[in-house]
Amino acid sequence: MSFDDLIDFRGQHSNKWDMMEASFGVSPKDGLAMWVADMDFRPPEAMIDRVRAVADKGLFTYFGDRREYDASITWWMKSRHGWDVRPEEILITHGIVNAVSMCLETYSKPGDGIVVFTPVYHAFARVIRSNDRQLVECPLAVRDGIYQMDFDAWDAQMTGNERIAILCSPHNPGGRVWSRAELRGMADFAKRHDLILISDEIHHDLVFPGQKHIAMPLVDPSIADRLLVLASTSKTFNVAGMHCGNVIIADEGLRKRLSVRLEQLAISPNSMSMHMTPALYSPEGAAWVDRLVPYLDTNHRTFLRGVNAIPGLKMQPMEGTYLAWVDFSGTGMTAEEINERVAKGAKIAASPGPGFGKGGESCLRFNIALPHARIEDAVGRLKGAFADLQ
Repeated sequence: MSFDDLIDFRGQHSNKWDMMEASFGVSPKDGLAMWVADMDFRPPEAMIDRVRAVADKGLFTYFGDRREYDASITWWMKSRHGWDVRPEEILITHGIVNAVSMCLETYSKPGDGIVVFTPVYHAFARVIRSNDRQLVECPLAVRDGIYQMDFDAWDAQMTGNERIAILCSPHNPGGRVWSRAELRGMADFAKRHDLILISDEIHHDLVFPGQKHIAMPLVDPSIADRLLVLASTSKTFNVAGMHCGNVIIADEGLRKRLSVRLEQLAISPNSMSMHMTPALYSPEGAAWVDRLVPYLDTNHRTFLRGVNAIPGLKMQPMEGTYLAWVDFSGTGMTAEEINERVAKGAKIAASPGPGFGKGGESCLRFNIALPHARIEDAVGRLKGAFADLQ
């Protein structure tokens, strides 16, 4: 396949395409869907072939014997990230947001403070509040045009009521790939305030040339007794609809507590995802990712150059992910005016920044995992929508 293929997702029950008119007033007939974090690409053929083979045999039974599944994860983490994961460390959930929610239930109680570093993935705040926990927003600093960790400010915010911190690594929506020094600082922060650290590493395979993702367990082994790592094939290969995620926990005591919660809720794996994962975490899947990442980086550079040429708009340069973060504060417009211009003028559905917490008030998040022609189209639409500022 070619990432340049213009696939028509409309009318296929795609949340990203079929719900954007209801959510933003942008018609899929002539609009661009750049909000939900799905890619407009087909996944690797090896996975499609595996699903087809299962369907052809009519095998839709309860799944048993997960050795192939576990082996594919351990191989991928070792070969792609230099991280040794033991099969017994892998717990399976119905996606990463589901994993976050169950971790909150397991390791905290109602009223406890849950720390997030904003602006950050909007679903964190939603599940924190829905679990009756206290949302604690620690704003990222902007230095040299990119997000930076600000431990001095965050230390001053802590009250002692905080129990868990959730790190997005790489960062959504800023596209930062945190350095080893920054991650070590995060480990120290968690130890200093006696926090369990949830490291959401769902975008860890989507890192641009010249950058390197470092898995949190490799940064500081001394935090193993307070560390949970979240990972999934979903963002890497565009299979989020299968709702399969992993919580990888080295510490036996921590792992037992979440295992008990999974048993209480009778959580069992989606059988199709158990077939799909070994086909994705494979040499064929690796080759597909190695073609995907430079393509995303080309989209990133095109979008960055085009957006930053529009007066009043400022996009942070990305180091990974496919989620671009654009600040419209230089226009002097309100959030409502910005949304009106983007949705009605440019006919683009993008994720409103306020939902990502403090620091996102004047921003929008744009999904750039689209064929390159659509990225160029998006730049042209934004230039037209803000033409009076040029």
